[in-house]
Amino acid sequence: MIIKVLGPGCNNCKNLERVTREAVADLGLDATIEKVEDFPTIAGYGVMATPGLVVDEKVVVSGRVPTVAQVRDLLTAATS
Repeated sequence: MIIKVLGPGCNNCKNLERVTREAVADLGLDATIEKVEDFPTIAGYGVMATPGLVVDEKVVVSGRVPTVAQVRDLLTAATS
């Protein structure tokens, strides 16, 4: 599983990366987490409001920071 955190490095982006890493650890997933800070790449995903979360090339969150439980649910849905 490849997970990408989209954003320029703001506090919300850092929080999204933190909750994503926590959710991955909670679920024991074998996942690669990448930070994407390049605006043209972020826009290429159709994300106009950061932060964004991409799981296996599918945007699952945009413009907000979900809770750890919400990210766990998103990742569980993506693996089934």
